Amino acid sequence: MSKDICLMAHLVAGFPDRETALKVADSLVEGGAKILEIQLAFSDPSADGPAIQTASTMALAGGFSTDMAFDFISEVHKRHPQIPIFLMTYGSLAYTPGVEDFIHRAHDAGISGAIIPDLPFDHDEGLTAACHKYGMENIPVAAPSMTEERLEKMAKAGFPYIYAALRAGITGQKTVIDEGTLRFIDKAGKCGSKILGGFGIRSGEQSKVLAPHVYAVVAGSVFVNVILENLNSREKIPALVKAKAQELAGK
Repeated sequence: MSKDICLMAHLVAGFPDRETALKVADSLVEGGAKILEIQLAFSDPSADGPAIQTASTMALAGGFSTDMAFDFISEVHKRHPQIPIFLMTYGSLAYTPGVEDFIHRAHDAGISGAIIPDLPFDHDEGLTAACHKYGMENIPVAAPSMTEERLEKMAKAGFPYIYAALRAGITGQKTVIDEGTLRFIDKAGKCGSKILGGFGIRSGEQSKVLAPHVYAVVAGSVFVNVILENLNSREKIPALVKAKAQELAGK
């Protein structure tokens, strides 16, 4: 009997515009997403591939600020209170206003967890402590390029969730799920952390292969590309996003 696929779907707040982005969030949930990962647009990302970089650039060019992003996330949370929202961003956006103030604000917006890949789990500028204070989770990122010792240290650190980047590099490139990938996932989750596995998931076939080995299958660039390919006919975007979510969620 195959494992149900828990889809964690990524979107960029305010991309391609606020109203369309809200419809995209609705469509992802309607298509079967169990968790939403909402990214704050950032001008100098270290882990984003071309699609998500383009999405961030468009959101920023449209004047979408961090304040507007938190307002957007609050609206998504009101529409879908049963869906956990994990915030994805970069360290400077949290560090500049103060990590604790940033996390307090994130909590007030309805966010359950924070994914900040450039704040290392063991030197996180107070991120984990702030998350605990406000009832959120810090979700560190594990990568196949990590040393065995560092991966083991992360696995033993007691994080409820670990985001496992299924390969080195940036998002959006094709990912091949092989025995090495599965061994990496098993090591990251060996102490009980729930593994969120992503980077380059594009098809329902990949989801089905990955699902038995992770808590949630993460997909992002695939949805961004659907939006980018249909910017001239934005009324089509919600249905296309929903269909892709259904495919990835095995619906």
